[in-house]
This record gives sequence, C-alpha cells and structure tokens, in this order.
Amino acid sequence: MSKASLKKYLQSLPKEQVIETVLEMYDNMKPVKEYLEFFLNPNEKEMFEKYRAVIANEFYPRGKYTEPKTRFSVAKKAIADFRALKPSPELLADLMLTLPEMACQFTHDYGDMSEQYYNSAYNNFKAALEYMHKNNLLYSFKLRCMDCLKWASDCGYDFTGDMSDVYYQYYND
Repeated sequence: MSKASLKKYLQSLPKEQVIETVLEMYDNMKPVKEYLEFFLNPNEKEMFEKYRAVIANEFYPRGKYTEPKTRFSVAKKAIADFRALKPSPELLADLMLTLPEMACQFTHDYGDMSEQYYNSAYNNFKAALEYMHKNNLLYSFKLRCMDCLKWASDCGYDFTGDMSDVYYQYYND
C-alpha cells in the first residue's frame, strides 16, 4: 500500500475510527507506542540515554555475574530505533559513535577479537564518520574518534590500519 492510498483510506474513515486504530496500534505495537510517546513528549536526551545504555550493556553489562555479549546487531538496532525518532544530528552522531567506541575500548580492555568483530567495529566507525561529515559534526567528535584509534592499536587483522585509514579520510591532522 502506498502512502497516498493509506492517506485516502484514513480520510474516508470517521474520526472516531481513526482514533481507535491509532490507540490499537499504540497498545499492540511497541515501536508505535515509543514513537507516539516521543512525538507527544520529545525528550531527546532521555531517549538517547536509553539507547546508549542498550549499546553499553552489550560491551560492559551491569550486574555482578553478567558476561558481555558484544552483539553488534542489538547495538545497531538501538541506533536504528533512535534514528526513527528523528533526533537532532548531534545526538544521532553521538549514538552512532558510541558503538565503535565501545567496541574499540572493549578489545583494548579484553584482548584480541575475531575478524568479524573488527569488521563490524570498522564499518560502524566508518558510518559514524560519514554521518558526522555530512552533518558538519566531525570536529565535535574528534577526541572520541582519536580514542577509537588509540584503543584499536595492537589489534589483529589489520584493524589498526583500517581504522587509521578511515580516520584520516575525514581528519587531515
């Protein structure tokens, strides 16, 4: 169904039925509920902190006996869910950088990881830099990007070289 078809259909319904449909979606679909709550009370910082905690929990979980899972898929979903709320570019860039930042710090703290792990960290670092460049935010996040390079040093699979290459594509130090 196209957006135009949906609009035409919704316009044909009585107002009460549209309200009931929206309330039913609110009750039964978590993404719709979250979007509508954010739409009615747009607290970007609170939502940012919520999604940042999801990413942080994958690498540095809270709890005495909790092991890190390092699931990039969970972290990327948190970024996608936050992006769907249409936050400010600064907060989205911050969250996007949080993933490779945590991944690099984790490998620095715990040792060498798999090639797939490094590829995921690199791809997310590159995506964050591309987004920051597009939104003129590179210099707001330069120190954190430099930390990623520092934490990526001494890693296998030429992770250090790949991270440096993409960093220097955007920062001409």
